[in-house]
Amino acid sequence: MYDTVIRGGTVVDGSGAPGTQQDVAITGDRIAAVGKDLGPGKHEIDASGLLVTPGWVDIHTHYDGQVSWDPLLSPSSWNGVTTVVMGNCGVGFAPVVPGREDYLIQLMEGVEDIPGAALAEGIKWDWETFPQYLDAIERIPHAIDFAAQVPHGAVRTYVMGERGANNEKASPEEVAAMAAIVREGLEAGAVGFSPTRPILHRAKDGELAPGTTADREEVIGIGRVLGEVGHGVLEVASDLAPEEEELSWMRQIGRETGRPVTFACLQNNDDPDQWQRLLAAVDADRAEGGTLTPQVAQRPAGVLFSLESSGHPFILHAAYQELALLPLPERVAALRDPAVRSAILDNPPDLSGIPEVFTKTLTNWRNMFPLGDPIDYEPTPERSLHALAKQQGCSPEALAYDTLLEREGKGMLYMPLLGYSNGDFEALRAMMQHPHAVFGLSDGGAHCGLICDASMPSYLLTHWSRDPSRGPRLPLEQLVHNQTRRTAAFYGLEDRGLLAPGMKADVNVIDYEGLTIHAPEMVYDLPAAARRLVQRVDGYRFTLCSGELIFQDGRETGARPGRLIRGPQAMQSMGSEQLIGADGVLAGAEN
Repeated sequence: MYDTVIRGGTVVDGSGAPGTQQDVAITGDRIAAVGKDLGPGKHEIDASGLLVTPGWVDIHTHYDGQVSWDPLLSPSSWNGVTTVVMGNCGVGFAPVVPGREDYLIQLMEGVEDIPGAALAEGIKWDWETFPQYLDAIERIPHAIDFAAQVPHGAVRTYVMGERGANNEKASPEEVAAMAAIVREGLEAGAVGFSPTRPILHRAKDGELAPGTTADREEVIGIGRVLGEVGHGVLEVASDLAPEEEELSWMRQIGRETGRPVTFACLQNNDDPDQWQRLLAAVDADRAEGGTLTPQVAQRPAGVLFSLESSGHPFILHAAYQELALLPLPERVAALRDPAVRSAILDNPPDLSGIPEVFTKTLTNWRNMFPLGDPIDYEPTPERSLHALAKQQGCSPEALAYDTLLEREGKGMLYMPLLGYSNGDFEALRAMMQHPHAVFGLSDGGAHCGLICDASMPSYLLTHWSRDPSRGPRLPLEQLVHNQTRRTAAFYGLEDRGLLAPGMKADVNVIDYEGLTIHAPEMVYDLPAAARRLVQRVDGYRFTLCSGELIFQDGRETGARPGRLIRGPQAMQSMGSEQLIGADGVLAGAEN
């Protein structure tokens, strides 16, 4: 008798093969059998009319602090994610010099907009080295699995102190010391190393994140240890400027080590065609035996403006700033006063000393849209504040003001920043379908005051497979493959992402037709009652991790089967059965 049988669902197994009606049997933490009319289970789940998939594997999250206090790693787990990879974008909390913990908090707060008060209260700091960090978070019970990468920013400041934080040049001895720390982390179970290079990635004090301007000798000198250890991904956050120079050192590391090198590939409004050059560069590199891998998003990187957010169009107005610290109900009451409204709308803010990129973002009415429920992440120009204000005979400023006051001050505005230069998803579609692309960039756990994209795995089903607003549907089986087997195998996690005998029993049972992603909302459930944006979802009937039921109809069960993943995970023996994907490639051989 099996422990659990999921019976009669449409199984889309993660291989890329079309879905078929089958049963999935589980014994212990492994898939025991997939087929028709399997024997009884101690527990039975009726999946008739439902979709059965592997648990999602999300490779780009920032739960490095939240892992210390949140057993669910929400909101990712609410969206059927059963494995997350954190430590992206060069920021994290180990190694740390005792007494310098606050700097890493300020760095994470500045780069990823995670409230420093929450990090200060929630993290216990019972570690110094990266292996000690892994030991500490491993001791905490969790519902889902998690893996960590070694962050360049923490390593650099650990070795170089203030010089590292200030982006001074590293000596050969310091590069060697950083490489030794990364090696130690990989040998202890880290699944990658992450540098950060964007000029917008700054600590809370406004200074560039450590390593932003590190020279190629430093990043290559550290990156080489991936090849020496024999596992791990180099995950790079970069502006790709200068483009060829950044690609050059990434190509070199990939070719020298044979390890995957992934970078964020997004459409940039300042250079809307850059993504095509980047994909061409990837193709050329792969043709020559390289490992460059574009990491692509499944919807635009966009910000959410509200009276509770980190920013909105009126945040710099003097009359608003007088009210900014009031509790929301009192602030809303004040903002409804005609005199206050006039003071804000009739008096432009003082923008002296404010970066132009920031001020333009706050007043780009042609690219700002009222946020509805359900959300339309692909809005047409006719729905912009500019267009709606013209139709209503008012100013965009006035319309934005009134929208923010809706629902007792919880109204939101949506502004797509990256991936929407042409007002549609065609660039995203092309990037998602590139043969070497890997899905990521959800930023689960991060950007608590402006961005909420942890629902991207669910969005694959609701938008791309079921309800595209424009353009054709993408094949469900390929989308599931890309968010399960492909993301897992990319990080060497060969034991998951596929519903087949011997594989880890991470499973979603989904009401495909009823799957609904709700509008984001601001909640105050972080340590120190700090805020974060979350997004609820309906339609995940059952989610299992390691064979244990962790969610049923959106409610957690209290089970805590999640574990720290230490390094690559081998596929268990499956007998003589060959697991061949739809592309004819042995499952797990994608990278």
